[in-house]
This record gives sequence, C-alpha cells and structure tokens, in this order.
Amino acid sequence: MERNDKEVLDLLRTRRSIRRYQNKAVEKEKVDTILKAALLAPSSKRRRPWEFVAVTDKEMLQTLSQCRESSAKFLGATPLAIVVAADHEVCDVWIEDCSIAAIIMQLTAHSLGLGSCWIQVRERFASKQEKTEDYIKKALGIPATYHVECIVAVGYPGEEKESYEDNDLLLDKIHSELF
Repeated sequence: MERNDKEVLDLLRTRRSIRRYQNKAVEKEKVDTILKAALLAPSSKRRRPWEFVAVTDKEMLQTLSQCRESSAKFLGATPLAIVVAADHEVCDVWIEDCSIAAIIMQLTAHSLGLGSCWIQVRERFASKQEKTEDYIKKALGIPATYHVECIVAVGYPGEEKESYEDNDLLLDKIHSELF
C-alpha cells in the first residue's frame, strides 16, 4: 500500500479541537479502532506504560466534566471520553508516551469522521483543594501508582472549524542547522 503524504498533511491541516458534539453515540467499531491505534503508539523502550479508560456512561461523563474548574464542562455532553493514564514506575518518560498515544487517538478519530479535544489533567486542579488527577483516579478507580496525563473527548462534531492554511503556520519557528 502506497502512502500519500498529501493525505497525512490534509489530516493534520483539518484536525481541530472540537468541544461541541452531536447527541449521537460513537459506534463500537470506531471506539475499538481508536483504542487499537493508541496501542500501536511508540513508547520508550517499548515499555508501553499507558492504560486507556473509555467512558460512555452519561453519569460518569457528567462526573468527569467536573474534573477541572472550567475547561472540562463540555465533557457532560460528549459521547465518549478516553482517559489516558500510565504507571510511572514502568517508565520515566510516561508523559511523552501518553502524549504520543493521545495524539494518535485524535488523528485516528479525525480520520473516522469524528472530532476530538485534548483536556489536560496533569498539573491541573478540580478545586483549590483537589488535583484533577486525584479526582479522576477516585472516580474511575485508577490505582495510586498511575498518573493521569489527559482526557481525549471524542464524538461527531457539532461545530465546524476552518482548516489550517499555510499562512497560519508559524514558519519563523523553523530553524536550519542552528537556532
């Protein structure tokens, strides 16, 4: 099978963070495809420290929507949330490994006609007294040795956003040979 570089670039140009979703469930086959893609993500020394919790239960999605002081509220109306966590004792670069898996999930979701949005968990707070990570671990029964990097919200887009164009690219951020 021949890879088409233009298709990959088009996928990257058209993928946008979607925070409004249609009231339509994501088919199990698509959920499975997204999760299998995440399992194909590269990881340091092939340690694969990540774990993924797919949540479709409306009550749990509502609970998760309270995991941040403001920026996760839309999870309450999201058909699917995938929590990305890792056992930090398995690998010291679990943050990078989880991040790679999360973006692979987002690109896969987009290729399936779905929208997605990354919700940062690590170093964020549910309230002044409780870390977002602790809130999520308690809600989902995630073991203490795990850290939660993010939640990826997924669903059929309920909003449209313009694709990125070349003039949107910050080309001055690219350096050749030296900074």
